Amino acid sequence: MQEDIHKKLVERCIRGERKAQFELYKLYSKAMFNISYRMLNNKSDAEDMLQEVFTDIFTRIHSFRFDSTIGAWIKRITVNKCINEINRKKTNLNFVEDISVFDKGEYVEEENIPLSVENVKTAMEQLPNGSRIIFSLYLLEGYDHEEISQILNISESTSKTQYMRAKQKVKELLKPQLYETR
Repeated sequence: MQEDIHKKLVERCIRGERKAQFELYKLYSKAMFNISYRMLNNKSDAEDMLQEVFTDIFTRIHSFRFDSTIGAWIKRITVNKCINEINRKKTNLNFVEDISVFDKGEYVEEENIPLSVENVKTAMEQLPNGSRIIFSLYLLEGYDHEEISQILNISESTSKTQYMRAKQKVKELLKPQLYETR
């Protein structure tokens, strides 16, 4: 069991203290908005999702068992609610089709590209929905491919392949900017 540095704050939230709830919101709202935005790819939808997430959190906080950190619990709720919203809207999870570069073993890892976070985010927004979600869950949220396969109800190999394709596509989109910085 991991010690939660916000245990007292969570206990105050469980007792229904509004000030504590606002403190918890301030601690985690920006990070949960970023997760929602990366998954839903729409600012308005991410803002709506953030409200839903925290409404759900404060409704269910009495069920939090301190088996993990409160941050991990909030993140899990956020990711699950985003996945549910994507499924509800029946967003077509488009995946990159051309896998020949990977099948032939010709894929070579390129040098690290020194670019801003903003440039990477912009490139991510151009990915097909499915690839963007897998890229975000794996690289930014820290889920492994087995977890992603369970969350999205896809095979683990699909998750791995889509992550590689998304990573390659992001690099392709960022190449012109790399040459501008040299």
